[in-house]
Amino acid sequence: MRAGAPGGWDCDVEPDPADHASTSDTAQTGSDGEDTDVKDTARRPGRPRSERAEQAILQATIDAIGERGIDGVHCEDVAARAGVGKATLYRRWPGKEDLLIAAFAAMRRPLPTPRGESAREDLIALLTVVAADADDPRYAQQYALLHGAGERYPRLVARYKERVVEPRRDLVRSVLRHGIETGELRPDADVEVAMLLLTGAVMVRGKHDSSPAAPGFVERAVDELLRGIATQQPS
Repeated sequence: MRAGAPGGWDCDVEPDPADHASTSDTAQTGSDGEDTDVKDTARRPGRPRSERAEQAILQATIDAIGERGIDGVHCEDVAARAGVGKATLYRRWPGKEDLLIAAFAAMRRPLPTPRGESAREDLIALLTVVAADADDPRYAQQYALLHGAGERYPRLVARYKERVVEPRRDLVRSVLRHGIETGELRPDADVEVAMLLLTGAVMVRGKHDSSPAAPGFVERAVDELLRGIATQQPS
């Protein structure tokens, strides 16, 4: 770990690193003169969090990942690209892993909140966003980088799945479970299999086909699944 850097900020991700524990609750001073707090990633009271700075840092990280890969992301370079001091990075993210995960998450479009009126309509709304992500060239790069990093950085990949992938899958699961509760879907429907079939169909298509999804693709994918698990067949 680099001397004077907050826990987790060695500016290089070590393969499967051990958790860095904070040894002090006191503020430290960054090399650019800004005070940083090892334990708290949010700004101190009286210093409003700068959304603009955060977005600039995330975009700078995304750009660095695209140009140099995971190993080529360095805190000095990210800070310079974003026009902020390194202490600004330290305040917001405990370490480089956290910044990388936040940057990967920022590449994903936010999913809509299910309305709960129709499982079919909610699934189409969610999968439409997933399809748009899959059609984004950055997604193919992201998938390749994370897939390739699995052996070297298993904790990074595991944390990415936990923080980014699973919450999105949980939304699809919640729609399916609600559909079972309302009687729209069969009570014996396998929620996990249905979720994987839906998300897999959309994401794999984007991975292997560089052209955008054809109009109506998501609707057809959802309806094909519902033919097997719906109590009434989609029209």
